[in-house]
Amino acid sequence: MGDVVSGKNLIPQSFPGASVDLAAQIGMLWDLIKAPLIVPLLQLAVYICLAMTVMLFVERLYMGIVIILVKLFWKKPEKRYNWEPIRDDLEIGNSAFPLVLIQIPMFNEKEVYKISIGAACNLSWPSDRLVIQVLDDSTDFVIKDMIEKECQRWASKGVNIRYQIRESRGGYKAGALKEGLKHDYVKDCEYVTIFDADFRPEPDFLRRAIPFLEFNPKIALVQARWRFVNSDECLLTRMQEMSLDYHFTVEQEVGSATHAFFGFNGTGGVWRIAAINEAGGWKDRTTVEDMDLAVRAGLKGWKFLYLGDLQVKSELPSTFKAFRYQQHRWSCGPANLFRKMVMEIVKNKKVTLWKKVYVIYSFFFVRKIIAHMVTFFFFCVVLPLTILVPEVEVPVWGAIYIPCIITTLNSVGTPRSIHLLFYWILFENVMSLHRTKATFIGLLDAKRSNEWVVTEKLGDALKNNKTAAKSAPKKFKFNIGDRIHLTELGFAVFLLVIGCYDFMYGKHNYFIYIFLQTITFLIVGFGYVGTIVPSS
Repeated sequence: MGDVVSGKNLIPQSFPGASVDLAAQIGMLWDLIKAPLIVPLLQLAVYICLAMTVMLFVERLYMGIVIILVKLFWKKPEKRYNWEPIRDDLEIGNSAFPLVLIQIPMFNEKEVYKISIGAACNLSWPSDRLVIQVLDDSTDFVIKDMIEKECQRWASKGVNIRYQIRESRGGYKAGALKEGLKHDYVKDCEYVTIFDADFRPEPDFLRRAIPFLEFNPKIALVQARWRFVNSDECLLTRMQEMSLDYHFTVEQEVGSATHAFFGFNGTGGVWRIAAINEAGGWKDRTTVEDMDLAVRAGLKGWKFLYLGDLQVKSELPSTFKAFRYQQHRWSCGPANLFRKMVMEIVKNKKVTLWKKVYVIYSFFFVRKIIAHMVTFFFFCVVLPLTILVPEVEVPVWGAIYIPCIITTLNSVGTPRSIHLLFYWILFENVMSLHRTKATFIGLLDAKRSNEWVVTEKLGDALKNNKTAAKSAPKKFKFNIGDRIHLTELGFAVFLLVIGCYDFMYGKHNYFIYIFLQTITFLIVGFGYVGTIVPSS
């Protein structure tokens, strides 16, 4: 019977130095437990995965419909809200401009610190109405000295820039931002703009964003869209661009248009300081201090506005090591925050029931938890296992049709990369392994739930290294810990075995997908993803 797995199919008849009876006994054990135990458990897993797939499908379809309506019928933000440019007044001078604080948190940002400091100092805003604060938590004293001298250079040009350091990195980024707001020279600032070290806003950034806050007292946050200067650097950065463009183009746009709520992205946004204070200020209880603040401010009734036309250039992590650390933080943090805030959201009396349902179910549960788990468990574990247990059927609509629709809806953010869509699916399946693991760590509040590793930015370092490499002898350096990933290789072996069995005995031809997924796990497992930074 070619379509049924038995112990004889799975276990070779003999092992060197072992009796045939051992193989027979294992085969008998498999046949004994398969019908009463394996089949029901796997069938239950299929039903759970199908339910999660439907939840994700409905969520994606809802956002797809809303974004179409927004693009066709919604008014532009300048017409939905009060907005007019802030102009110079000859009588009162620059007093017409509110006092704005720019915060630039840094940690050993050797390659990019000049970029953000220079961009902030070149913002088109009256110099006496702007305070720039460089919050340097660097542990490398050489880099600290470089950053301080850069601040002094701009200060000598008349820019109101302050270089701030702390005795410890307590609270990481949240701690630095919180400490920065305590200084006396910022007590009169009404708004605070946050830029990470690799962000480079255009000179008119404040003139376009601040009026929404100035003339709409219920708005707490104006979030700009990120654009990526290195999206074409390698295939890894193209994959990230596809995922993040959907986040901005659809998720944030829909949240802004329907509920005036979305998660703050941690940078490239302007906050009303009064809203930060009312929400309880920055907290370091999770690795997503930005989302934490946004949820608490949203529960206080504050509104958020996303501006897709207001764009800030930034850098994507181009090494796989940096990308993995970033994805761990972005997956673990929201799950951990959900665990800590779900009852606070339920008990809140300042927002409508509909908004609470949206935040708990749509924003947190489906997007931050279900989306990771269904991708990994269904397509990397459960679906392959059903090949070994053909008694368990997976409906075609759940295995093929709905996932294809979800993938198509995800691709709308980056039309230029539509030809990479299939590889993006395979790569996202691999990354779902790490995201699912991080999600469980966050939900369980486990040891690594508050692990914070700053995402490495390369700036022009890679170009400089390549230029230097042309004139210098090649130096080979192989770090097995950074290049070989055993978990991915283990899953590659698992899927290879499943794929071979399906090729020989299967009836659904899943082996085509499984072999391609195996190759992707192998590519990642052997470290051939992203930029390989040459040793200096």
